[in-house]
Formats: sequence, C-alpha cells, structure tokens
Amino acid sequence: MERQRYNVDGLVNETIKTQIKNALDNIKGVNKVSVDIGRGSIEVMYNSPATTEQIMGCIESTGHHIE
Repeated sequence: MERQRYNVDGLVNETIKTQIKNALDNIKGVNKVSVDIGRGSIEVMYNSPATTEQIMGCIESTGHHIE
C-alpha cells in the first residue's frame, strides 16, 4: 500500500474537506483519505490501479492547488 501526503491550499472548512474526501474516495484503489484542515494537508493511502497522477489531478479538479 502506498501513502502520499499533499500540502493543499484552501482547506478552510468542513464543506471543502468533505468535497475533497468524497472526490478522492471515488478513485478505484484509494483506501483511506485523511484531510487535516489545521495543517492544510491531505494524506492518501492507496493501491493499484490508483496513481499519484490521478490523485493529484483529482485534488486539483476540486479547485485547490497542491503546494
């Protein structure tokens, strides 16, 4: 199982946290998503067929930038 952490701008409230978590949960292979509003980070645990590129694209498609 792979684990990646991303620093993301704009993680300011529960609505955005839920939006990003739900989007990432739809990627086949994503097992766990943890969004830390205080740190502005997202940790994703995943297996194949999910890829880092897919996960990053999903985060950015929600309107947030990975720092």
